[in-house]
Amino acid sequence: MDRNTGSPPVADAPRPWQMLLLATTGFALCFWAWALLAPLGPRLRDDLDLSSFEQSLVVAVPVVVGALGRIPAGALTDRWGARRVFPLVAALTILPVLYLGHLADSLVEVLAGGFLLGLGGTAFAVGVPFVNAWYPPARRGVALGVFGIGTGGTALSAFTTVQLADAVGRAFPFDLVAGCLAVYAGAAWFLLRDRPGRATATGSLLSRTALAVRTPATWQLAFLYAVSFGGFVAFSVYLPTYLTRAYDLGRSDAALRTAGFVVLAVAMRPVGGWLSDRIRPVPVLTVSYGIVSVCALVAAFEADLAPVGTAAFFGMAAGLGAGSGAVFALVARLVPAERVGSVTGVVGAAGGLGGFFPPLVMGAVDSVAHDYTWGFVLLALTATAAGTLAATAVRRRARATADA
Repeated sequence: MDRNTGSPPVADAPRPWQMLLLATTGFALCFWAWALLAPLGPRLRDDLDLSSFEQSLVVAVPVVVGALGRIPAGALTDRWGARRVFPLVAALTILPVLYLGHLADSLVEVLAGGFLLGLGGTAFAVGVPFVNAWYPPARRGVALGVFGIGTGGTALSAFTTVQLADAVGRAFPFDLVAGCLAVYAGAAWFLLRDRPGRATATGSLLSRTALAVRTPATWQLAFLYAVSFGGFVAFSVYLPTYLTRAYDLGRSDAALRTAGFVVLAVAMRPVGGWLSDRIRPVPVLTVSYGIVSVCALVAAFEADLAPVGTAAFFGMAAGLGAGSGAVFALVARLVPAERVGSVTGVVGAAGGLGGFFPPLVMGAVDSVAHDYTWGFVLLALTATAAGTLAATAVRRRARATADA
């Protein structure tokens, strides 16, 4: 028996770590594309004469489309396998990337391109069931946490987009990402393999999605992920704008600080999965949301960035990252294998939607009150609610599933 998959060995079969590496790479590249507009938010605001709300809308549209697109993407992966769906998602994402880099020059056109760019965000729902199938339950937490490192594609965007646009030209970051996606789509088509004997869903896309929605654990997991991953996405897309307006930082400085936030959150995701494999996901979630709540209250006072403000943002990054890793360690424990893709689609959609609303709220609060305090207070209250849910109802469900 293969100790990694629990299945009989297959001659010349790919190793789980090879498939995990391929999936993580594709996830990172798709997320890099998905996050291209966020670092350019301040520049688009000036170039297109946007209001705070319009700027928030530009960076939020790819988030919500990518979120909702995860529902069919996860269900399709349960049926067709990531071997087909992953290269397709990567290839199709090239089109909006090139459109935004070379053709879009008005608010309407940027919004249209951002809408299609959301396709890159669906890669998450393709990779989770793929990785889940390749690893046994005792190792899925850390494996899915490693896959979650692909969210670092947003860090690549934050680190490079503004700098490359300034140094080479506005279109260059988009051309670079399009080229990387093209190479990956071709490589994935030839190298990616679904695990032999994986559980395959039956029935129509609609029926599988409906079954996922009716799965009792789905909505609890969806809320938890909306807070953890949604918070991460919200900060990754809106933090450059917040830092430039609240602290008068330059665009490049704000982008680099955002990249630091993203890197820490991404690094904590496999840590959250690893801890979940060893001490169970619920305690990890409870502590993570507690940290986020406390740090959000500190950030609400807009203390100086050095050191209190920076410590608060880094604390939120650590809590959100570890919480995201723990949620999907919990998915692997509560959801039957043949439904992981469909449930991941719904839970992943909730995470993306969780990242859609905070930038709009922060932009609206800034436009009306010229103060971000209430946005952070709402985050603290929401994180407290998530921690309470994890410590009560989710804990009881996890125990009942373990005893079944």
